[in-house]
Amino acid sequence: MAQGEAELRLRERLAKLRNLQLLGGSRLQGELEKLERQLQRVQAEPTDDEIWTSIELARHDERPYTLDYVQRLIEDWVELHGDRSRADDAAIVAGLGRFGDRTVVVIGQQKGRDIQERVHRTFGMAHPEGYRKAMRAMELADRFGFPLLTFVDTAGAYPGVAAEQHGQGGAIARSQAVMARLRVPTVATIIGEGGSGGAIALAVADRVLMQEHAFYSVISPEGCAAILWRDAGAKKKAAAAFKPDAVHCLELGVIDAVVPEPPGGAQNDHDIAANYLGEALREALDELEGVPGDELRRKRRARFRSLGVYA
Repeated sequence: MAQGEAELRLRERLAKLRNLQLLGGSRLQGELEKLERQLQRVQAEPTDDEIWTSIELARHDERPYTLDYVQRLIEDWVELHGDRSRADDAAIVAGLGRFGDRTVVVIGQQKGRDIQERVHRTFGMAHPEGYRKAMRAMELADRFGFPLLTFVDTAGAYPGVAAEQHGQGGAIARSQAVMARLRVPTVATIIGEGGSGGAIALAVADRVLMQEHAFYSVISPEGCAAILWRDAGAKKKAAAAFKPDAVHCLELGVIDAVVPEPPGGAQNDHDIAANYLGEALREALDELEGVPGDELRRKRRARFRSLGVYA
């Protein structure tokens, strides 16, 4: 096993152990300390430059997007269009297909490869119509008992005036509420940028995965730097301060696992990146299979309500 993959496995085990309730006489604490010592030997804390490198790779123009993974992982893909109310938002794609022996519903943000497609898809930043389309697909999954897979890759929800006039904040909140109520297994993966409310609208899931060079944060490094220091050029300093990279998100318990990428990043080999992601998705769905819907919903709600709470 490569050193990078070994480190990710150790960090994943640490994150899971920290979330367990320790009983009297349990040896989990000793196991936790042992893993921490191993982790210190494997690799030191990521440097500020390494954190920024992950952010640059998450934004790489050739990084695989949602439809690239759909093409490689989902068979018999049928895309759904429109929100049954106003319009079809191309920033979000949704549809059904077969993932292995399972019929699944897939929702994800989609950026563009060239300037025409990027404008058409508003750079993967959705309007309220996009979130309504996503909710339509979520409810379809719940109605027919299909597992839900979401792929998160957006700088944030679309910030235009029209989007606000059409109820952007309310659409994001309703999307989160719908995901929280679902009685089917749900797995969200941050595959690139996981920015603010635009990301969490599709990420209230039973399992939240994150690719090795993705990032997940409430604000972009540039936005954070502009607010704190009135200088967007201090973006590296901001990223080093709030650490939105996968390793730190795992340690914080914000995500459940880190999905390895090909050497140098997912943009270097879409097929290998898809293989790694497919393996992680199958493992997550296998863990959730057979869990009653009410239990899934209860644990999902409890998990997200516990985030950010300190005693």
